[in-house]
Amino acid sequence: MNRTQQTAVAAGAATIGAALIARRVRAARTMTFDGASVVITGGSRGLGLLLAREFGRQGARLTLAARDVAELERARADLGARGIEAAVAVCDVGNRDNAEQLIRDVVARAGGIDVLVNNAGVIKVGPLDHMQRGDFEEAMAVHFWGPLHTMLAAIPEMRRQGGGRIVNVSSIGGKIGVPHLTPYCASKFALTGLSDATRGELAKDRIHVTTVCPGMMRTGSPFNAWFKGRHRDEFAWFAISDSMPVATIDGARAAAQVVDACRHGAAELVISWPAKLAVIANAMMPESVALAMDWANRLLPAATDKSGDRPRTGWQSGSAWAPSRLTRSTERAAAENNELPH
Repeated sequence: MNRTQQTAVAAGAATIGAALIARRVRAARTMTFDGASVVITGGSRGLGLLLAREFGRQGARLTLAARDVAELERARADLGARGIEAAVAVCDVGNRDNAEQLIRDVVARAGGIDVLVNNAGVIKVGPLDHMQRGDFEEAMAVHFWGPLHTMLAAIPEMRRQGGGRIVNVSSIGGKIGVPHLTPYCASKFALTGLSDATRGELAKDRIHVTTVCPGMMRTGSPFNAWFKGRHRDEFAWFAISDSMPVATIDGARAAAQVVDACRHGAAELVISWPAKLAVIANAMMPESVALAMDWANRLLPAATDKSGDRPRTGWQSGSAWAPSRLTRSTERAAAENNELPH
């Protein structure tokens, strides 16, 4: 056997050994959610509600946090109809006092906090020309400062009880910059960095941090996103893209993957094959991805006059294209996941 063959054999053996060790470690830190205290921010609708259903199905004691009390009550009723009990808390996680009080209340009521899911989110779509400083500040407050506030409050409690799980729901937009989503991407990149950096520091305390980066999911969220510029055109492309069966994943399937990653204390979860391929392409061929984003941007709606600075929701941005037969799956998801206006 020559040196090249010896090197190849050694590399193969090392790879197999590392895979076996990783599998053993994964199995050793598996947890059950039966009776576990689980907090989900942004838990009143969309992915947050889908996660609540999945954790609840597995016996978790739930606390859902969101800013809208009516949405929270509808979410609690939805879970109750499925035989799942949940406490709800009106909370703006971007407000430090609110976030810290949320964790204190959960610990006082449930006796501890086993899982923290930072899922609260806000999406503003449109050209950079229409994005203002406040749009970036809001995105950072919800996607970065909010998770930081809840984590800093929950970590001492988890240490006292001997461990826990933290799941930070970032996005494919937290790994690849996407045109017309600049505040969203900037803040999700910050969350990805926070999540990845804290993972190594907290592992010694048996607190496992999972960074979740979903691609496009059919949860119904485009209707409650905000659109600037030519808002009807922006909503149309966003809603149609969110409804494509090959490019997107069913929200319930995505939620099941997140809960499974949390159970095993996985370091990272990128959801959907298109998202995984995009991450690989961006790492290996950044210039090609940059060129693709340039082309994509040229196809997106151009900026308009100052009236485009005003944000509108998806519900305020209907057109012949959306809602339409092209967006039926997103409409169904909105109805199923508490995304409808009331």
